Amino acid sequence: MFYIGIDIAKHNHEVSIIDDNGKALGKSFSISNSQKGVDKFNTYLDSFNITSENCVIGMESTGHYWINLFSFLVNLKFNVFVINPIQLDAFRKMYIRKTKNDSKDSYIIAQIMRFGEYSSSNISDENIFALRQLSRYRTSLVDECSSWKRKIISILDQVFPEYSNLFSDTFGVTSKELLSKYPLPENMLELSTEELTNLLTKASKGRLGNEKAQEIKEFTKNSFGVSFAKQTFSFQIKQIINQISFIESQLKELDNEISNMLKELNSEITTITGIGDVLGACILSEIGDISRFEKASQLVAFAGLDVAVKQSGEFTGTEMRKKLNYLILMSYAHRFIV
Repeated sequence: MFYIGIDIAKHNHEVSIIDDNGKALGKSFSISNSQKGVDKFNTYLDSFNITSENCVIGMESTGHYWINLFSFLVNLKFNVFVINPIQLDAFRKMYIRKTKNDSKDSYIIAQIMRFGEYSSSNISDENIFALRQLSRYRTSLVDECSSWKRKIISILDQVFPEYSNLFSDTFGVTSKELLSKYPLPENMLELSTEELTNLLTKASKGRLGNEKAQEIKEFTKNSFGVSFAKQTFSFQIKQIINQISFIESQLKELDNEISNMLKELNSEITTITGIGDVLGACILSEIGDISRFEKASQLVAFAGLDVAVKQSGEFTGTEMRKKLNYLILMSYAHRFIV
């Protein structure tokens, strides 16, 4: 059996090959992140009679640069595993006394493959990989939308500081409708009470009416907002409100897409109380096939919630080690709680 380690980079990847005894087959070599690079890789393997049936390949999950090569190798029926950077770093520390090859991460990855110190990749299933892409894209949209909302609040604090007292949700349907058309206090004040009432009634589907219109009128009369650069503030508010509405419509479409994809996986994750389709999909996309974990402790460790013993003098305690997967999963949870 041969073990191949690939150190991933943006343009070129470093490759090392070792045998059952850990002996390197020639020097490590570089391949480009292209079809030409894959051809060079296959030619080199052919020179040692290495096939998809007698080798195991490992690569580090560096950014998104590994995906193309991973896809090509899987299509060629190679057995490919993706190594977590944290796992590689831990193994690297074992090689304190460096030799000619030890300094190369590709060589260390090959050794990880030889010792079997790796777990099955959680992206080998195309559906899981696709779900992860959508889940992380959703996270970026939520972050973008939150950023625009903070910008709006900052502007309103300057032009209409009392506005936050008018609606329980500044970004609710009615509030957004009002701001998109009449962004400044004087714009709202110019409206007749009847016109403002009609707008509120229509936007809120009858929940708000004359009473709220009169309240808004009262606040606009006594607003302590800035009195300069109002045209600029007005333009910004209108554009940003439209941007927020657009992103929210994208999120709605995206949530439907994620829900449909989750149904295809027939996962039972949504049977857990408090976990709906979207949050369940986000968690599942990071964990992958749960059957690859033989013990609950392995899943806990993968999630970055494993507890380590900490000892100092006569004191022995425990501490929770929070890793990358923990941060990702907590990031998902935070976006559904706040």
